[in-house]
Amino acid sequence: MEIRTAKLTDVEQIQKLINGFAEEGLMLARSRHMLCEHIREFKVYEDDGEIKGVGSLHILWDDLAEIRALAIDKNYQRKGLGRMIVESLLQEAKELGVPKAFTLTYQPEFFARLGFQSVNKDELPQKVWQECLYCIKFPNCDENALLIDVNKKDGELTPPGKTVF
Repeated sequence: MEIRTAKLTDVEQIQKLINGFAEEGLMLARSRHMLCEHIREFKVYEDDGEIKGVGSLHILWDDLAEIRALAIDKNYQRKGLGRMIVESLLQEAKELGVPKAFTLTYQPEFFARLGFQSVNKDELPQKVWQECLYCIKFPNCDENALLIDVNKKDGELTPPGKTVF
């Protein structure tokens, strides 16, 4: 499986994949405008011309990034694709010098298996919430916040209950 940087020609398929899960209440929808504007943040997995997995690394500032918009086609789930996309995004964060990454998710168990630690959303800096103002769930966000130290040793998963920051 090869993960690549998304292209503008992928936007329609990315939107269809993400918004399909959003319709089920499993993640937040993304507009075509948002996807075009942030296309450089996205990594995708393509199989036979179809986008089957996607995720994004959104840099907030020099010490924090967000892993967001992670969606894996249902026929490709539980095959390591989500892990590969997240690891690719974390590697990019590491290369850019961003020491921490967080996610807001309805799937906290998945991210915990990758070494993310649950945190109270109130612990995240206020700047994180600038986009939340436009969310249909604001101010009653029911997503789970998790954080990871991007500089942990390669392949090292954090044992449950151990804090890495």
